[in-house]
Amino acid sequence: MSTILLLVRFLTVATITISFGLCCNGNLGVPPCKESEKQALLKFKHDLKDPAHRLLSWRAGEGDCCNWTGVVCDNITGHVLELHLSLDFWLSQVSQPPEYSWFNPFLGGKINPSLLNLKHLNYLDLSNNRFEGIQIPTFFGSLKSLRYLDLSDSGFEGTIPHQLGNISSLRHLSLSNNDGLKVENLEWISGLSQLEHLDMSSLNLSKASNNWLQVTNKLPSLVELHLSFCGLDNIPSLLATNFTSFAILDLSGNHFHSLMPRWVFSLRNLASLDLSSCGFQGLIPSSPHNITSLREIDLSWNDLGLPIPEWLFNHKDLTNLSLGGNQFGGPFPGGIANMTGLKSLHLESNNFHSSIPKWFYSLKLIDLDLSKNTFSGNVSEFFERSHQIESLSLGNNNFSGHLTEQIGKCKNLYSLDVSYNSISGPIPVSLGNMSSVLQKLVISHNQFNGTLPETIGQLKMLTELDISYNSLEGVVSEVHFAHLASLDSFIANANLCTLKTRRDWLPRFQLQELDLNSWHLGPEFPIWLQTQTKLSLLSLSNTGISATIPTWFWNIFSQLHYINLSHNQLYGEIQNTVQGSVVDLSFNQFNGSLPLVSSAVDILDLSNSYFSGSVFRFFCDKMDTPKGLSFLFLGNNLLSGNIPDCLMNWPTLEVLDLENNNFTGTIPSSMESLINLRSLHLRNNRLSGELPSSLLYARDMSVLDLGENKFVGSLSAMKIADGFSSLVVLNLRSNKLQGHIPRELCGLRNLQILDLAGNNLSGTIPRCFNRFSAMATLSQLRSSIELIGFSIGNLDVESFLDKTPVVTKGIEYVYDKNLGLMTSIDLSANAISGEIPEELTDLIGLRALNLSENLLTGRIPSQIGNMGQLESIDLSMNRLHGEIPASMTRMTSLSHLNLSHNNLTGRIPKSTQLQSLDPSSFVGNELCGPPLSKNCSESKVNPPTATVEQHRGYDLFEDGWLYLSLGLGFMFGFWSILGSLLFNMPWSLAFSRFQNSIVLKLHAVIVDYF
Repeated sequence: MSTILLLVRFLTVATITISFGLCCNGNLGVPPCKESEKQALLKFKHDLKDPAHRLLSWRAGEGDCCNWTGVVCDNITGHVLELHLSLDFWLSQVSQPPEYSWFNPFLGGKINPSLLNLKHLNYLDLSNNRFEGIQIPTFFGSLKSLRYLDLSDSGFEGTIPHQLGNISSLRHLSLSNNDGLKVENLEWISGLSQLEHLDMSSLNLSKASNNWLQVTNKLPSLVELHLSFCGLDNIPSLLATNFTSFAILDLSGNHFHSLMPRWVFSLRNLASLDLSSCGFQGLIPSSPHNITSLREIDLSWNDLGLPIPEWLFNHKDLTNLSLGGNQFGGPFPGGIANMTGLKSLHLESNNFHSSIPKWFYSLKLIDLDLSKNTFSGNVSEFFERSHQIESLSLGNNNFSGHLTEQIGKCKNLYSLDVSYNSISGPIPVSLGNMSSVLQKLVISHNQFNGTLPETIGQLKMLTELDISYNSLEGVVSEVHFAHLASLDSFIANANLCTLKTRRDWLPRFQLQELDLNSWHLGPEFPIWLQTQTKLSLLSLSNTGISATIPTWFWNIFSQLHYINLSHNQLYGEIQNTVQGSVVDLSFNQFNGSLPLVSSAVDILDLSNSYFSGSVFRFFCDKMDTPKGLSFLFLGNNLLSGNIPDCLMNWPTLEVLDLENNNFTGTIPSSMESLINLRSLHLRNNRLSGELPSSLLYARDMSVLDLGENKFVGSLSAMKIADGFSSLVVLNLRSNKLQGHIPRELCGLRNLQILDLAGNNLSGTIPRCFNRFSAMATLSQLRSSIELIGFSIGNLDVESFLDKTPVVTKGIEYVYDKNLGLMTSIDLSANAISGEIPEELTDLIGLRALNLSENLLTGRIPSQIGNMGQLESIDLSMNRLHGEIPASMTRMTSLSHLNLSHNNLTGRIPKSTQLQSLDPSSFVGNELCGPPLSKNCSESKVNPPTATVEQHRGYDLFEDGWLYLSLGLGFMFGFWSILGSLLFNMPWSLAFSRFQNSIVLKLHAVIVDYF
């Protein structure tokens, strides 16, 4: 019996093998395809779009359709069984795939119902094509013999037809990555009782979120379920499952935001589990039920925390473990020592902090990611003990030591990232030993020194090289790039290298990204750049180039997405239209008019050059085509004339910087069109008129700088508080504003910098200033006001940070990187009167206060010492009196104080800060004690102890004697001049009456004051 069974198996295998060979090779003895099925295929092709001629063999005169591309027939009957029309299948059949940048390899068009004539069709793969705008045909539900249907990533749209549920023989169904597909419900799936593989990844299943699990639970044969990134937000924590055959479960990228469900860990045959990026919280469930087949588990990018359960570490056969992007912390997990079968370990982006234990290097890992933790230790140990490693990511840790020559023994290493550590020493020459495997080398943000080894040029497979932010120096020549034919990204900025190549050098690579910022290249443009036709990112900032932009460069310019040529000595006019997405030409010597700008430009920086003249053409060109610009920097040029009233053509502007130019006139009314504006800098021009209310439409404005112009009117008229609830910086310095400071200003709770200095403001300081929440807290503020931070390709582009000048400690500083940490109030050089309100001392987060050159009276607030963050105080040139409050001795951050030219009296309190200040800070008062040379005992000045009311009485007493002296002086002077007139009787009578009136007035003054 066993012999018969063995013979049957042998004949079966032989038959299948011969049949497969004949169907694929078209050997003799195989019947041709049926004519009716051939005609069905020709009709099907007729309605398709095939720009790449992938179905060129599908022709009526070609005879047997079983030999056509992608067609598989039954070797016995000749019936068409399978259609392999995916792009991936076609690419596997061609020897040299074409370049996608100019070639369209995708099938499209319509799907003819002639496929219904293929009665025996059991396999249909249309994946990775472009059937945009059409629905999945309902007649697919009538293809009763189908066992395999793959329509993934093919551009289908509309509702998934429920008729697919009629294909009862279906075992494999993939509809993933069709963004236009709509899913009303999943009930139709429950009829597919033989389904083993279901993939609906990246479809929007939010409408089926409540019953997706109940429906799929009715599929007893299901082995694989892929529902990643489907918008699901509901997963039961407990469920009696029927998934007896379940082996692969992928629910990654959904929005469950709940505890991790326990039923998942009761699937006995589960081999691969992916629950990454689901928002799961809490702990990994403990005590799973009989999971013995688990080989891969990915729980990364959730919000899971310690402890990691022991059962996980007991899976010695587990090969892939991903726990990155969670809240795990502490020392390196010791349980990993038990996982002897582990090949891939990802612990990135957690809070682990320890050195790497010695036993770890005995694991035979080929893929390791420990990045973005605080691991420490000598990096060389990885290369001395783990020669089998293929991919190693240690970036953003505290590793130190050197990359030793042992790295050359890692013959299989194709990806290495040790960026953002403290690794020093030279780059090892032995890297050249990995010439046939190494594809990615990222060693940026370390302390590597010395020169770039020439053996780098031997890495013929290298595609990405990042050596930026180190201390490398020396000359780099064409030898360093000799065999880098695959290189497409070279990021090397912030080193001290010099690039010297022959003028006729033709590099073998075609770069997409090149950053040589702070290298020495100049004075000419590198001519070899002409050969780089695929560049999308180019940064040659601060490279010593001193030339006009060559004509050939504009051909490259047109294809770039990011270009940075700032901080050079480029000169001449820019005649061409500026293109690209991000363009930085700042800090050069360009002159002439501003260039025109393509509507595709998003960020443009032309600041700090010598552009001049009117900006009308720049702003008002092609009014029928709105600009797409979001960030525009034109400050520090020689531009003049009015700001044109055509800003409605720039509706997406978020940042507009025109500061330090010669603009005149008023702010145009079209400014109200800039509703997305977040930052406006018009400082230091000659703009005039009243502050426009049109700015109020920009509700998200965070920085408004109109200082050093000629604006008039009042703050109340502008109604700033009504529109700028998000305002962080308000600078109206050095204008001609009048009136009181409106109380409504106190509604700007996010305000961190208020500068109203150098105007004609009057009235008192509003007591409600203590409502400036950002100044009244000690909580950590953001370090900068980031306008935008982004990355392009492999380059983390430096964020565009907002900036503003702040006068503090008597000096004007321009804050950018630390702007978000600065808090300041400057009301100096106005005509503000009254007392300094005690409420001002509630601003305990304030760092700079300037109230100088006003008409302030009264005493310095007694609780000013509460403002412990103050670094600079200027109250000079007012009429303040009384003693310096003793609480100022608590101001340990104070480094600048100016109380000069007031009426202060008494001893200067003793503290390290106050006694270390320059004596000029206290001149013009009646003060004594260090740092003044005036000794309190010698001057017989005692510290005042009177109350505020008594001090006011003393002031009035002194004023009374002043008036009395003036009156008496006037009386006797008048007598000496006109005494001779008294001999005349009429004059004598008149003078007597005048004398009596003076005496009566003096008596009234004395009575009032005494």
